[in-house]
Amino acid sequence: MTTLYRPDLLFVDGAFVRNRALLVDDEGKIRGAPASDTPSEMVVDLPGKALLPGFVNVHSHSFQRLIRGKSESRAVAGKDFWSWRGTMYHAAARLEPQQVYDVACMAFLEMALAGTTTVGEFHYLHTAPNGRPYDDPNLLSKQVIAAAQSVGIRIVLLRCAYLRSGFQLPRDPGQTRFFETTQEFLANMDALLHEVPASVSDSVRLGVAPHSIRAVPLDDLRQIAAWARAKSLPIHMHMAEQVAENEACLREYGATPVALAGEAGLLGPDWTAIHAIHITDDETAMLAHAGATIGACPTTERNLGDGVLAADKVISASIRVALGSDSQAQIDPLEDARELDYHLRLTHQQRAILDQIGDQGLASRLFDCATMNGARALAVPGGTLAPGSFADFFTLDLRDISIAGHSPESLLSLIVFGMNRTAVRDIAVNGRLIVRDGTHPLHDEIVSRYEEVHAKVWRDATGSLR
Repeated sequence: MTTLYRPDLLFVDGAFVRNRALLVDDEGKIRGAPASDTPSEMVVDLPGKALLPGFVNVHSHSFQRLIRGKSESRAVAGKDFWSWRGTMYHAAARLEPQQVYDVACMAFLEMALAGTTTVGEFHYLHTAPNGRPYDDPNLLSKQVIAAAQSVGIRIVLLRCAYLRSGFQLPRDPGQTRFFETTQEFLANMDALLHEVPASVSDSVRLGVAPHSIRAVPLDDLRQIAAWARAKSLPIHMHMAEQVAENEACLREYGATPVALAGEAGLLGPDWTAIHAIHITDDETAMLAHAGATIGACPTTERNLGDGVLAADKVISASIRVALGSDSQAQIDPLEDARELDYHLRLTHQQRAILDQIGDQGLASRLFDCATMNGARALAVPGGTLAPGSFADFFTLDLRDISIAGHSPESLLSLIVFGMNRTAVRDIAVNGRLIVRDGTHPLHDEIVSRYEEVHAKVWRDATGSLR
């Protein structure tokens, strides 16, 4: 059965048009964008709304939603990324499997309500709090997958390899739940591949995530990457997020992470370098030559004081930039998109820096970062309303206060640089509406269960909430 979604404005081929609709088949794929009066077995009218492709979140640690607001003091979390990890470890050490599910539901619900239809979940909680494996070593992976299915969002579970705390460092107790050997990781990945049925491949997919060069030595990284490529899985890895990370890699290998991976022949079109903030011009050229993607997380990067991605340099080199919510300090894909340029404006003391590159408009470029670039990085046919893509989309209220006073020609710029999440009204994944008029059917249940977990994790010895 085909379904025709009829908004007032449809975003196709980079522009908003009237009197067009989105035709979706019974497999949840887009057939085309015909005239709005095209006959269909089912018609869904969306008056007063515009319809756009759903956002793609390329990098998420869902459990970190639990630490939002808990690390915004030096007295609590120190002055930098390395001390901030203590707050994150506190939360990670206390979550039981059901709570991992409940927190993931909360993160994914917030993403959906912001227009996100696909999430790349960089998942590194594997064992029980004491470090012992569960009877099913993929239990927590499956809990996160189940949370995405419950909310209705598509997930690419990027299962994380984490082998050590760093070069010549003892194991950090805060990372106890992350550790596996390379052999354990590959065996568990293989089992997960066989246990996720092909029948849900439209909503659940897998990828491989060697955490970082400090956590995965080069020889192990080679083995993991070769395994992933034999299975045609995307590879995502934290790279050059911190200056100290680069310095540690130089001490161990005589090269920084991106240069090391490039010289080892590991970079490729299936590779996404998460952050890639502190990279040289030569490393930029390596990523470009390999056809790799950079997964930027601007709201987290500014929250942690990581630094500013030189988006002007990497985009000028024809490197695709995708976006992620990372630590969940803020879940707003458009905020991440606009910060790519806003951070450069602060650095260069000029406006619209990325508008100088090529002939693509600034708003269009940033919207691509939030949609199709992420879909490519996750190997998902989406991020666009082109025929054959997954029918993943969101609608927005054309009279929302944040975008009122637009024309079809100015609307995309208004959306990218000024839209509030209040404008998002409907969310569809695989052509199925999971949010209607701003309401998710499990909203109250998800929030209530999250509040219970939050109270248990942050209650101190006196019984008061921190």
